[in-house]
Amino acid sequence: MDNHRITRRTTILTNHLRHDPPTAPTILHNHACLSHSPPELSESNPTTFDTFEMRKLLDGHNLEDRDWLFGLMIQSGLFNRREVDGRVFVNPDYNQSMEQQREMTMKRIAYLLDRGVFRGWLTGDGPQEELRKLALHEVIGMYDHSLAVKLGVHIFLWGGAVKFLGTKRHHDKWLRATENYDIKGCFAMSELGHGSNVRGIETVTTYDPISGEFVINTPCESAQKYWIGGAANHATHTIVFSQLNINGSNQGVHAFIAQIRDSDGNICPNIRIAECGHKIGLNGVDNGRIWFDNVRIPRENLLNSMADVSPSGEYLSAIKNTDQRFAAFLAPLTSGRVTIAVSSVYISKISLAIAIRYALTRRAFSITPNGPEVLLLDYPSHQQRLLPLLAKIYAMSFSAIELKKLYVNRTPESNKAIHIVSSAYKATFTWNNMRTLQECREACGGQGVKTENRIGQFKGEYDVHSTFEGDNNVLMQQISKALLAEYIACQTKNKPFKGLGLEHMNGSCPVIPSQLTSSTIKSSEFQIDLFHLRERDLLKRFAAEVSEHQSQGNSKESAFILSYQLAEDLGRAFSERAILKTFMEAESALPAGSLKDVLGLLRSLYALISVDEDAAFLRYGYLSTENASAVRKEVPKLCAELRPHALALVNSFGIPDAFLSPIAYNWVESNSWSTAQH
Repeated sequence: MDNHRITRRTTILTNHLRHDPPTAPTILHNHACLSHSPPELSESNPTTFDTFEMRKLLDGHNLEDRDWLFGLMIQSGLFNRREVDGRVFVNPDYNQSMEQQREMTMKRIAYLLDRGVFRGWLTGDGPQEELRKLALHEVIGMYDHSLAVKLGVHIFLWGGAVKFLGTKRHHDKWLRATENYDIKGCFAMSELGHGSNVRGIETVTTYDPISGEFVINTPCESAQKYWIGGAANHATHTIVFSQLNINGSNQGVHAFIAQIRDSDGNICPNIRIAECGHKIGLNGVDNGRIWFDNVRIPRENLLNSMADVSPSGEYLSAIKNTDQRFAAFLAPLTSGRVTIAVSSVYISKISLAIAIRYALTRRAFSITPNGPEVLLLDYPSHQQRLLPLLAKIYAMSFSAIELKKLYVNRTPESNKAIHIVSSAYKATFTWNNMRTLQECREACGGQGVKTENRIGQFKGEYDVHSTFEGDNNVLMQQISKALLAEYIACQTKNKPFKGLGLEHMNGSCPVIPSQLTSSTIKSSEFQIDLFHLRERDLLKRFAAEVSEHQSQGNSKESAFILSYQLAEDLGRAFSERAILKTFMEAESALPAGSLKDVLGLLRSLYALISVDEDAAFLRYGYLSTENASAVRKEVPKLCAELRPHALALVNSFGIPDAFLSPIAYNWVESNSWSTAQH
């Protein structure tokens, strides 16, 4: 062993044995802990517009009713109140078992029922009563998806079917009883073998003229009613959608009322009910399966506004066209698509409010030596993750209001438009919601995974919206099929387009400048021209492709199926154009001022991010590569312009503190040692 190594080891042993600290200076320096304050205190950008006026635009109606219901839920222990850093939060306890969550759902319904929340939800008349119902249902969904769905099945589906498919005898017997929860209804349409294809359901109902009864039967396992909300535990009655067979002739799908439990909760004879099991979300809803073993019901239990059967067994209907009659029987689903579309917008609002508020206080990395860490939302990349999604939700908020007003003021003449628009928005809004939730979850890092911060849990809760009340891909193809029918009718009869926002097809084709300037790109005229160009060209291409497939010997349906790529592109073009047009109308209705200015920025960002994300603009040559690049470069500029308004824009949602999450206010204190002791 050399002298150097002996000396080194001696020094180390000596230092171990010494009691006095080493004299060498330490390389560690004390740093102050991260300071934190809520975004309201840390944001230096002043609010330039009235956030309450903005909220009135975004909610559109019944603000006082919404705030009243927010208060009812926040003040009750039934809604799992807890206090963090002096703030109250309400959020379902997802640690509960499936059975406990279901029981809590029913207790919360009873609480809201006792306080008159459901007053007029079925017995009220007129658009204002319906708007109040929709507003309150939206607030309930912002608290808990299970609670909203449980109510939606009972009121909107069961109750809506009785109201819209039934007649006075059904209304008198069932509507008030439903509103008061004297009975509990469910809606048995979906089957194991048939979901979106309702026309193909296999449950069969026949009529017995001797007893004057209908007989409902589940002929095979694929005909079992599946995913029926309320069926597993609580429902006493159901609407059964079934093929109606009269004297050996199938009259198509009809709706019947059947009792499945008595008032004590016992399952009725010849009815079999089973669980659907644990789900990725919505475990506060008791989804079940139902089999009918020759269940007899009175003749009067046929919901007969569209068709009836006489005591002797004669089939009667003023609607002779089977397709029109089938479409009429599906009317209750429209309300479901409306509520799903709108609730997706409100859940996106919650997630964006949390993620943006977090990004206004959370810092990461320094860009100068020993400099302060940078706020997440001051990174251009983080801005582009969240602010285009914020612009989309502003755009979709105006479209959601338009959809609701179209629905509550519906007429027989407008039913077709409501079906098409609600299908388009349901698909577009729910897909956007899932994308928004994922981006916001990631933008919150590990905090986004915690259930108490809501966003991660929302992903499991709301994923079902993509297939709920119609598979989104199927709905988008239905839209394209409807647009194709309009196109063919106008071409065949040589008449102008009218309705569905297609009037732009009557004018000359828009011309896009060969070189785009920044001011042109941000002008609403250019943006709507570009969206019109895409829609009209895709509609013509779609019609031509379907026609070409037919000329090759394919049936009309086969030709449509083979043209699915253009059908999907067209459905997207229709929906995004409708959203932009509605946004522009809302913006143009405002007087000049700061409110209008910031909406102009949001409208441009919505339009440009939609262009940037859709390959159709390049694929079909609506934009040159140079112009597409110019559009893309405007997106980060608009994000930077909107950055100072970010806090005010999410505050304009009007969401109470209690409905957000701890990280939206003080993510340090909500994770402190003191909170771990409770």
